[in-house]
Amino acid sequence: MPDIRPFRALRYDPATIADLSLVVAPPYDVIDTAEEARLLARHPANVVRLDKPGEQAGDEQDDRYRRAARTLAGWRSDGTLHKDPHPSVYAYEQTYLVPGTDVSRTQRGFFGRLRLHAFDDGAVLPHERTMSGPKEDRYKLLRATGVNTSPVVALYDDAAGAGRAALDAVTARAADVDLTDDDGVRHRLWAVSADGEGADAIAPLLAAASGGPVTIADGHHRYETALRYRDERRMSRSCEEDPAFDYILTLFIDAAGEPLTVLPTHRIARGLGDEGAAALLDGLDTLFDVQRDVGQAELRQRFEAAGLARGGDGRFGLWTRAGGALLTARRYSFTSFLPEGGDAFRSLDVTLLGVALERLAGIDGDAVAAGAIEYTKSAGDAIERVEAGLDGADAAFLLEPTPVAAVLAVAADGDVMPQKSTYFYPKALTGLVINPHEW
Repeated sequence: MPDIRPFRALRYDPATIADLSLVVAPPYDVIDTAEEARLLARHPANVVRLDKPGEQAGDEQDDRYRRAARTLAGWRSDGTLHKDPHPSVYAYEQTYLVPGTDVSRTQRGFFGRLRLHAFDDGAVLPHERTMSGPKEDRYKLLRATGVNTSPVVALYDDAAGAGRAALDAVTARAADVDLTDDDGVRHRLWAVSADGEGADAIAPLLAAASGGPVTIADGHHRYETALRYRDERRMSRSCEEDPAFDYILTLFIDAAGEPLTVLPTHRIARGLGDEGAAALLDGLDTLFDVQRDVGQAELRQRFEAAGLARGGDGRFGLWTRAGGALLTARRYSFTSFLPEGGDAFRSLDVTLLGVALERLAGIDGDAVAAGAIEYTKSAGDAIERVEAGLDGADAAFLLEPTPVAAVLAVAADGDVMPQKSTYFYPKALTGLVINPHEW
């Protein structure tokens, strides 16, 4: 079973940082170059300097990671960051509009430390493949700083609701942190000490989250990096009992509570050329029921608000410069081409689309790795890139989201999804709590 612990977080000192919204940031992997520049200009103590240290003129190899470590040490020394006096659990609430809609949702969970387990232990389950480049980046940063800046996000099943009741009680009082980010998401945080009366308040929450396996929803690269770092540290400090580097900062979210929002990531096929795009269109009927002559407006309406769609029904949008279509997979037509794996994995929309791309456009796994597919969260952006032929964009496949139940089922079967199969929204802010590898 998972081992979840309170911890003494590093947090921005309100006496030094009066407006926390100036120093928090989205996770490193969703920050583009323009947003990074905005965050750096927003405040000299913005956490992006720790979580996504940039290269500077004259840098030698890995200087940016060493600079992040020096920055962290300086902020701890000058009082920008302080370490909470007592081990705590940090309740967290996000209120947001589902993108492309006026539907409001609230997502709640808590930050704690999760003991690292190898995936074959069964306590922590992955659902997505990782790539070596991002893992190497996170490893170098972790080794240099010795802290977790961004959390792993893990789902647990609180079927009995005891953890939800505990969160209700904790969040009934005024929040310690209350801010709204650039996307209009409201973030609230409550620190609950594990000492004294606080221990009774958080006990049901910890019990609910550790009552069965947890599934990683976001942060696979961070988790696998932490395993590597733990194993390295154990070699030099093998006699240390229960070291802090055996744990990772984690946001725990109840998958059985409020509806969670998973957004799809749309695929753009590149380099097909006019003949390849025509061949793709000609072959659609072998795998799909096809509704042709669908306009841009209808595709945008259906797929820009896809966060509300149920997903998992094998429905796709397609746009080429010859026009648009709605596709519904005939599952029996795919059966002989599906990759090995459990039923949950083989029935995923992203699995079906992978088969279709290979059969109809010749885009196999090697071609995907070589850049034949680009990704975007916006259906409109996908359509516009194809219309303009930008960077060889020839066909946009628009998806519905992967259901949360499917994510849990794939992980339980021991399978993993392709890259960009899920995008859990909203993301946890970086900088609310930082986990130092110390007690």
